[in-house]
Amino acid sequence: MPLLSSPLPLLLATGTLVGATLPLGKLAALAGIPATVWALLISAGSGALLALALGATRTPLPAGGRHLRYYAVAGTVSYAVPNLLIFAVIPRLGAGFTAILFTLSPILTLAFSILLRTRRPDRLGMLGIGVGFLGALLIVLSKGQVDAPAAPIWIAAAFLIPLSLALGNVYRTLDWPPGAPGLALAAGTNIASALVIASATLFGTGDLPLGALAAAPGLAFLQVAASAGMFAVFFRLQADGGPVYLSQIGYVAAAVGLASGTLLLGESYGLLTWLGALVVACGVAMTTIAQRK
Repeated sequence: MPLLSSPLPLLLATGTLVGATLPLGKLAALAGIPATVWALLISAGSGALLALALGATRTPLPAGGRHLRYYAVAGTVSYAVPNLLIFAVIPRLGAGFTAILFTLSPILTLAFSILLRTRRPDRLGMLGIGVGFLGALLIVLSKGQVDAPAAPIWIAAAFLIPLSLALGNVYRTLDWPPGAPGLALAAGTNIASALVIASATLFGTGDLPLGALAAAPGLAFLQVAASAGMFAVFFRLQADGGPVYLSQIGYVAAAVGLASGTLLLGESYGLLTWLGALVVACGVAMTTIAQRK
């Protein structure tokens, strides 16, 4: 993939594929598929497809002690825990409030990177992250969906979402097994995430209604294909751009989600929303310039 040879194309590709999952998730909910089942589909389906890609290239899935630790920790912290928290807090706090918390992930990632002395941007990069956060905040606030907070325990749980995402961003860089291919790590972490989600769901409800996926098989196939492609470039971006730059895929995904919602689902947005998307683009451009320096 010659085009995906620098952080900016990788960021745009990853963010675009993440954004493409937003209308698919909405359509899945309309089809009556539980959110936990859809999250399990993303991890299990992506893990299986990426493992098949490894087999086709005769690349073994590393199974040493360090690799297994990486799969377990990264899969749990980066994917399983945030998804399970999201499903728990959205009914109680509202989608708008939860979406705002997602925009805190790049800021927290930067803070952890500074504390742990990993690769971090200069002043221009820090300013770009702040500009991207402002744009994402404008997008969410323009929808007028910021619901009133509920019990303090759910507020605390909601703040664990960006915290978990940020910790995952930094951990994947710090504990990356030497010489391990990104495709293998993507497969292993998704398989581990699927095991955690399935176990947590069965422990919490005693049921895993996978039969609900039969309501929209084509939709499920598209979701798995988009997610597997996203994870394939996601880990390349992690290696090439570092945790702070990678964390901005949420900003790109938010802008892509606006376009896909308008063009594919007939949703409409006001001027403030599009202004937020423009501000996000400016923030990404600033951090890209800083990254090249």
